[in-house]
Amino acid sequence: MDAGGLLRDTAERAITYLEGLDDRPVHATATLEDLRQALHGPLPEGPVDPAAVVAELAEAAAGGVVGTMSPRYFGFVIGGSQPAALAADWLVSAWDQNAGLYVGGPAVSVMEEVAAAWLTDLLALPADASVGFVTGCQMAHFTALAAARHHELAQVGWDVEERGLGGAPPVRVLVGAHRHVTVDRALRYLGFGTANIEVVAADAGSRMDTAALDRTLAVRPPGPTIVCAQVGEVNTGAIDPVGEISRIAHDHGAWVHVDGAFGLWAAASPTLRPLVAGVGHADSWATDAHKWLNVPYDSGLAFCAHPQAHRAAMCASAAYLERDERDPREQMDWNPEFSRRARGVPVYAALRALGRSGVADLVDRCCRHARRFADALRREPGVRVLNDVVLNQVLVSFHGDVPTEDVVRRAQREGTCWLSGTTWHGRAAMRISVCNWQTTTDDVDRSLAAILRAARPVSA
Repeated sequence: MDAGGLLRDTAERAITYLEGLDDRPVHATATLEDLRQALHGPLPEGPVDPAAVVAELAEAAAGGVVGTMSPRYFGFVIGGSQPAALAADWLVSAWDQNAGLYVGGPAVSVMEEVAAAWLTDLLALPADASVGFVTGCQMAHFTALAAARHHELAQVGWDVEERGLGGAPPVRVLVGAHRHVTVDRALRYLGFGTANIEVVAADAGSRMDTAALDRTLAVRPPGPTIVCAQVGEVNTGAIDPVGEISRIAHDHGAWVHVDGAFGLWAAASPTLRPLVAGVGHADSWATDAHKWLNVPYDSGLAFCAHPQAHRAAMCASAAYLERDERDPREQMDWNPEFSRRARGVPVYAALRALGRSGVADLVDRCCRHARRFADALRREPGVRVLNDVVLNQVLVSFHGDVPTEDVVRRAQREGTCWLSGTTWHGRAAMRISVCNWQTTTDDVDRSLAAILRAARPVSA
């Protein structure tokens, strides 16, 4: 089989998989032992027919593929992939451009440039904010906080890129009590050390307490300081009052970084935008286009209101790197990679296919489905919804004969839907995250029925 035939055959396999999602269990059906037995083996001594390789790996992996593209996958705030974005991603693989420099792929550089402008407009961020297309929200935090580190130390005359952190003036880092673990991890990567992080208390709604923030900042004289706020707490969807946080932090001369992994997309909805009022007053933002824009992995986004700091933290130069004299977008100036996939192309395709109203509808629809879950579960005896459902997150505990952990496991094994377990204020909870473009009211109702079946005692 020639290359064209192999690719057409593989496309058919992909289409068959996608069209069969509604009928297959959402969970993986193969065990670890099954997968090791099917996929392990010695490295072949010589070449193997590519068609046979693809056919065999597809068959061997089938039971170990989780239906994250399913409209009834509600775990870990994982979205699906829109058709336009998925198709564009196939083109990205076929083109195989190195999207680090303009000269390595002019078209993809310009698509990132256009998508960046669309994104800042859509998400109510400063029009001149710089944008880095990175692997995920983890690296978006790393990129944005590297820019923050550069800016805050430059303000006191320290060039951290040249001199490092040894002997540098200390940088205070303040975070909310319910921040995501990727914020701490990014701070570790950047040399701040988690022991030096100052935690600001949360209010009853798990949002950063602005009075506590003001008091904490006032304890020490102004100096290099970074405050990390959050738009969309991973369990409850709670949104920090970013506008007020920015005002307080800026009064103390601090940089404000916003973790908006999924919640920042609320700004794209006229209905939900008031929830993130003032978000554009921060200094940097991180989000993930795989979540609510529904593009294929990987697709993190780092935004910065101070492009000079962003570029200074990321850029590199070498004699062999050919830069275009017309000053196009050089992607490596805005992200931590040299060789990289043209991940801005699926973002461009998704935004063009949906348009402004389509993105708003996608976000609004997911939130309506989340409220439908919450409203139905509240009516059930022995079920408690633990959060104010402001976005797409529903947090539930069960108080009947079946413990919450067992309800989660049973629902996962049954296969109609997949949702994740978590711990909230010391108690087990089920977390339902709705962010797939395909989810319908029928999918919600089918999943509700499966959850309630899982909560019933097994008949004697």
